[in-house]
Amino acid sequence: MAEGAGAPPRFGRPAPPPRTGWERLRELWQRDERQRYPEETLNIFKAAFTGGVVGWVYGGLPAFRQARQAFIERSHGELFQNRADAVQSAHRAGLRSFIRYGWRWSWRVAAFVTVFNTVSTGLSVYRNKTTVGNFASAGAFTGALFRMHLGLQGLAGGFVFGAAFGIPAGGLLMVMQKLAGETLQEMRDRERRELYEQKLAEWQSRLNVTEVLGQTESNAQGEPETAGESRSY
Repeated sequence: MAEGAGAPPRFGRPAPPPRTGWERLRELWQRDERQRYPEETLNIFKAAFTGGVVGWVYGGLPAFRQARQAFIERSHGELFQNRADAVQSAHRAGLRSFIRYGWRWSWRVAAFVTVFNTVSTGLSVYRNKTTVGNFASAGAFTGALFRMHLGLQGLAGGFVFGAAFGIPAGGLLMVMQKLAGETLQEMRDRERRELYEQKLAEWQSRLNVTEVLGQTESNAQGEPETAGESRSY
């Protein structure tokens, strides 16, 4: 059934920016109109990847050198076709250790960085402000989580180590954001406000156009009726 003149528009007023902590947390994992995740979420993914690469290098390079040296020491009595064959065998032994031990460090560092960034970002988004306490709390939680399998003593040690790690790491990130001119939270609030104002202006413009069209259609329907009444007299 077709809508008559003066029917309410099919579009509603744009929703205002999230005001509560839970609303901001939900927005953290939702895509926008361009199917993009918020910058904070992308930073978590980027940090996890970077942490995995750094962990792989940190654990793999020493293992590569040690395995290569151990192979050379063990293979003094072995026969090789030539020098190149001996070098390749040593490199293969080192490469196997690089992959094995590099992977062990890689996933651990990536998991630690992911949990730390997720908690610190969640606290900053929920509280709508970035403080050193957010990073200290995130570090304490992450350290305790990774050491809880060692019992109460390991849990306490991980808590202290994580908090000690989170304070300088958070301070460094805050200094870098201040040098950039605005913090990530300030930039996010500004983008939310600008986007809401833009959507509100577009909504008001479409609403005015709809009202004008409705009034024009009503006037057009009223003119034939007036003309018919004039002819009847």
